Amino acid sequence: MDSLCAGGEDAAHLTESVLFHVTMLDAVSFVGAALVLACLAAVTAFVPARRAANTDPIEVLRAE
Repeated sequence: MDSLCAGGEDAAHLTESVLFHVTMLDAVSFVGAALVLACLAAVTAFVPARRAANTDPIEVLRAE
């Protein structure tokens, strides 16, 4: 658990040094980044799932 906390602190320090006007405890930036990544993950999971749901299983089995 301690290594996980240290890794998070290291990531926060890295973000603070790379981004302009972002402090280590800037919650808005970190929550915003998490929301962007969550939305991106949802879209990338939804598109193939929708395509798979719209295919006819009999046609897929006949193609193989």
